[in-house]
Amino acid sequence: MTEYTVEFVGTGETITMSDKQTILKACIEEGIAQEYSCRVGMCLACTAEIMEGEVTQPAARGFTEQERERYALTCMARPQSDLKLKRGVYPPSIENNTATQTPEAADD
Repeated sequence: MTEYTVEFVGTGETITMSDKQTILKACIEEGIAQEYSCRVGMCLACTAEIMEGEVTQPAARGFTEQERERYALTCMARPQSDLKLKRGVYPPSIENNTATQTPEAADD
């Protein structure tokens, strides 16, 4: 088991965690308010941009191949190095889908 440091850019929050647990699970255990919903990689609410470092997230769905290298689903992702993550930043494929929804459609 290897331990890595995960820093959340712009928040001052940093955690040390095992490479055997997901980033979301470590956040919950440490009391860090990471957004999430489904916890199985489908809703994409827990997405964070990878500013530095690498993760493994073989079960992550919803990203293009290029996006998988730049974005992490924190409910699926496990660190493979020390990380710097920016929460609340979504890949273009997600941003484009949500930007075209009307407010009424988003409430459904």
